[in-house]
Amino acid sequence: MDFVMIETGWVSLIPPILAIVLALITKEVYSSLFAGLFSGMLIYMFASGGNIVSAASMTFDMMFSKISDNAYMIIFLALLWAVVSLVSKSGGSEAYGRWAGRKLKSKRSASLFTSFLGILVFIDDGFNCLTIGTVMRPVTDRLRISREKLAYIIDATAAPVCIIAPVSSWAVAVASEVSATDGFNIFLSTIPYNLYALFTIFFVFMISVTGKDFGPMKRAEERAMLSEASDSTQETGNGKGRVIDLVLPIVVLIICAILGMAYVGGFFQGVSFSEAIGYNPTAGLTLGAFAGLITAMILYIPRKLMKPSEFVMNIVDGISKIVPPMLILILSWSLGGVCRQLIGTGQFVSGFVSSSNFPMGFLPVIIFIIAAFMSFSMGTSWGTFGMLIPIVTMICGTPETEIYLIPVLGATLAGSVYGDHCSPISDTTILSSTGAECQHISHVETQLPYATFVAVICAVGYLITGFMRTPWVGIIVGIALMIVAVMILSRKDPAAFKRK
Repeated sequence: MDFVMIETGWVSLIPPILAIVLALITKEVYSSLFAGLFSGMLIYMFASGGNIVSAASMTFDMMFSKISDNAYMIIFLALLWAVVSLVSKSGGSEAYGRWAGRKLKSKRSASLFTSFLGILVFIDDGFNCLTIGTVMRPVTDRLRISREKLAYIIDATAAPVCIIAPVSSWAVAVASEVSATDGFNIFLSTIPYNLYALFTIFFVFMISVTGKDFGPMKRAEERAMLSEASDSTQETGNGKGRVIDLVLPIVVLIICAILGMAYVGGFFQGVSFSEAIGYNPTAGLTLGAFAGLITAMILYIPRKLMKPSEFVMNIVDGISKIVPPMLILILSWSLGGVCRQLIGTGQFVSGFVSSSNFPMGFLPVIIFIIAAFMSFSMGTSWGTFGMLIPIVTMICGTPETEIYLIPVLGATLAGSVYGDHCSPISDTTILSSTGAECQHISHVETQLPYATFVAVICAVGYLITGFMRTPWVGIIVGIALMIVAVMILSRKDPAAFKRK
């Protein structure tokens, strides 16, 4: 569908600002995005001689256009969540927990294994939280690792890992927001600039190895050390699952997704691999998700882990869970489409930035702070980067400012993940405390100092990155600061809590 753009000046800022303000006030992102979308269409219609009825009609025309443009992504997310639902119900997680319990004998090994498992299960953050909590909770209880520490490790290896994993629901969502043609390659370029995700993963492994906790988390660990070791082995599956029921569908999905991207892009017809996987990545990811679904069917039904009717109902249950985040994506796609394609928000913003004397080197850290505040207030990273990415691409849309696009996009994603990571109303925060069977408020209180500590280091890193226009110096300085700060903060760590 073709749309004709008109320039509306400063009025073009109203839709995104309205959506952001309403979301911060109401803590509800769906109606806020729709209000921004509809206000943009009203501006367009009144400026071009239309009326309210035409604005309503074109609002849904825009939504239809964006759904059509991103149909493969919608199919991929539906199939992915179907696989997630099936794997969760198969009993494979329960079997994996029993296996891990026999292998892990120390606090250090259990913490490290939980962290590695969080990185391996990078397909989706919600699946990560519930699966790892179910698998590792009996093991960490037996070794007297606090539920708060388990919940933090789960949460810190959920969204921060998914946001830098090329084969994940998050990667596809971000790529679709950035560009319809080259979004996947742009997403890959942001990974070194996503300092919060990188620093959080490093921090989790550092405290797992050293046992150098501080603040409320240190007190929670001390309480766990004084408590009696638990040997809980609560059954959460059907009792018939095996480790392969968890591992094989996910491994097949990942391998076939990579091969699928290469196939769709023409790699087997002579196109280079880098060009092939960037051609139509969501189509290739869809093939991978379908392969994972077929693998689950072959594994589960013949062994009677599920009846055919149960298998289908678990697919439907999984797809139903993706509807809320998918609605956020559709509304944010449409809002960005109105701003970019109809009312000229991009031209106005980029022109204003180009004509001002604003030091662009400060932009990454400013966007990081704005994204963090929004995401913490709303409890959603998808909603946050859905609102900010269109604005960021407009600001960095001129030849003078495009060199800052990748660093600023990385800062946008980093801030979105930080706010989502520590917000008490975030779904991943809730699911992490649920998976670890930790009191929700205890998880929030013990996690917030850790997440904010990493975020402060990130802000320093983005100041360096913004002016040097390379992430590597900021990464090196940030890691050095983190190591020194942790050693100072944990200096009074009692000998009783040293890792075995």
